This record gives sequence, structure tokens and C-alpha cells, in this order.
Amino acid sequence: MSMLAGKVVIIAGGFGFLGMAVAAAAQAQGARVALLGQTRDAVPTRTDSLLPLPGVDLTDLPACQHAVQQVLQQFGRLDGLINVAGGFRYETLSEGDVLSWDLMYQMNLRTALTMSKAVLPTLLTQGQGRIVNIGANAATRGSAGMGAYTASKAGVARLTESLADELKARGITVNAVLPGIIDTPANRADMPDADTSRWVAPADIAAAILFLLSDAAHKITGASLPVTGSL
Repeated sequence: MSMLAGKVVIIAGGFGFLGMAVAAAAQAQGARVALLGQTRDAVPTRTDSLLPLPGVDLTDLPACQHAVQQVLQQFGRLDGLINVAGGFRYETLSEGDVLSWDLMYQMNLRTALTMSKAVLPTLLTQGQGRIVNIGANAATRGSAGMGAYTASKAGVARLTESLADELKARGITVNAVLPGIIDTPANRADMPDADTSRWVAPADIAAAILFLLSDAAHKITGASLPVTGSL
């Protein structure tokens, strides 16, 4: 039997390279998937198991709540949320812009907390559900040029832990996956001389996410799981 047979999951930030990889893996395991967020690329075709909802501002609570209602109207239930949306800036504090810290908060942390709040009424009414956030292994400590990014991703870890504690007796688990450098076209373009064999394939991150969404992980909550390859 497929790991996610009959489940409905939302992927917030689902139109990016990682989001699409997770969507394909979830569908292959029997899930019906809704993709939310912004995209500059062609929108995937709507099918019985895929609901694309482009143009949703993931920092805006009413917009996220409306999108959740669209998912419920289409699929009739909701079992999980995967918060993939995010971004990266490399800037030192002395040379960079203070606004970069606000931007990283908006992209990496606010999107996750806003979408989590938007799905909570449904998950609490159902008495079950899964939330999986994408953090970053780099956020386990600060380093030069990474302050804004790692601060926002450290915030994702604390959001994961605090929400897991809040919901631990309500049938809802909240966990995070902490990737290393993800093997994407954008990262290859930015780091052309890197040894990409040490990076993490999106399929490997997707596998960890799907496990945390599955019934097999029903006793795991508040965890941050490193998926770092050989870095």
C-alpha cells in the first residue's frame, strides 16, 4: 500500500524546484496535492490529484485561509502541510542592507507560521494532521554573511518546536527537515566549481518529508531532521 494513500497535503511554495519534486513524490505515494504560492514558470495542469493555486501571498493570512478553503472544496479534507517556501541572501552586516533581515523573515519564517495558522482550524477539527517545515542545517550556528538567513531559519526551528509542544496532545505532529546544500539548477549556477556529489538531491529531502507525513511517524513531533548528504 502506498505510504500516503488517500491523504491530502498542501505544499506551500510548491511551484519551485524542491516543491515540485516533493509534489511528484507525494503523488507517487498516493497523495492528492495542492500547490500554493508564487511562480514565474508555467503552472502545472490541474488533475484529479493535483490542484495548483498560483498567486497566493503566503505572508497574508486571509489569502492563505482562502486557499485552504479552496483545497477543502476540491478534496474534502486536509491531512498535511509542507512549508517549502523560502529564499536566501548572502550578505555581511557591515556591507549589506538591514532590510535583508526583514526579507528573510518574510520568506522563510512568516510564510511557515502564516500557513500553519491557516490550516490549524481544519486539523484541530479533524483531530489529526501533520506539519513539516523546511529549515536549514546551516542555521544550527551563525557564520559570516549568513546572519539574516540563519536567523530566519533558526526561527523556523523554534516555530517547529513551540507549535509541536502546543499541539502534542491534539493529534497533530510538527517537525522540520534541515537540508544541506540542495542540488538545484540555481545552486549549480551560483556555485559552478562546487563538488555537487556532496549535495542533497531533492528526492532525498522529499523522502524524509514523506516519512514525517506518514502514519509511521505518528509518534515523532518537535524534531528537526538533518538531511545533509556528505557535507
